[in-house]
Amino acid sequence: MKYTKPPLTFQAQAELLLSRGLQADKNTLTSRLEAVNYYRLSAYLFPFRQTGNDTFKPNTTLDLIWEYYTFDRQLRILVMDAIERVEVAFRTQLVYLFAHTHGAFGHLNSSNFPKLNNVQHERWIKEIGVELRRSRETFIKHFHDKYSDQHEMPPLWMLCEIMTFGKILTLFNGVDDSIRRDIARDYGVPDKILKSWLGSLNVIRNICAHHGRLWNRELGFKPIIPHKNKSPQWHTPVEVTNNRIFAILTILRFLLEKVAPTSQWDCRFRELLKRYPDVPLVSMGFPTNWEQCPIWSKL
Repeated sequence: MKYTKPPLTFQAQAELLLSRGLQADKNTLTSRLEAVNYYRLSAYLFPFRQTGNDTFKPNTTLDLIWEYYTFDRQLRILVMDAIERVEVAFRTQLVYLFAHTHGAFGHLNSSNFPKLNNVQHERWIKEIGVELRRSRETFIKHFHDKYSDQHEMPPLWMLCEIMTFGKILTLFNGVDDSIRRDIARDYGVPDKILKSWLGSLNVIRNICAHHGRLWNRELGFKPIIPHKNKSPQWHTPVEVTNNRIFAILTILRFLLEKVAPTSQWDCRFRELLKRYPDVPLVSMGFPTNWEQCPIWSKL
């Protein structure tokens, strides 16, 4: 089928939403649509649509939709703050252990990556090379000015500062088991679980970086929840499921206790919930008794 819908003016977009039952002042709605793309805002309108058509449920107001939108924006800021702390700590530990095991330039040797084949390692090095050439960091320029006659790439502890989180995860996934286990042990989980957590956090990080919706999103990359026999705090008295953002928030709460125990991130998150009492927590995967979860009750 060929797509034939023409672009609509902001005023026409507002009129369309009003005709479908959204309660709003037209001028206010138009100004909101000038600031936020129609399809971005429609993601927050979707839960209010009537079953089987495009009209909205009674009493669907712009004020309520905008409250959901601003809550989600502030939630992304908090989540990005937590992911940054976790990511920086994780990068530091990984590079420290790898460099002390294999040397400053051990990343150039494919034999130090038993979990990657030669093609995968070569691709990883080439992709890092692209990031290196794009970098305008002063410390990279200084290294090239002083050492380029002997080295095409800086040592790993410099490279890690310009590598994407995805490239860092390739490094983690490719190293020998002993390094992965040592890092995971510091976080109090098996390396298989930590690997799944980091993969999920990378996806969420990318969603946040592109200003995507979090509050009622079903996770595509689902993190592994620790087994109840070994980690009962994830199951009793609250069952943490892995399909909604509550799982990610709980994982971040758990990891921050290890890497930034004085951050007060937990308190700031609770304050955000208090400021937006009309946003349903159930859409985020929160159980009704979520605050009884031992991971959240440690204040």
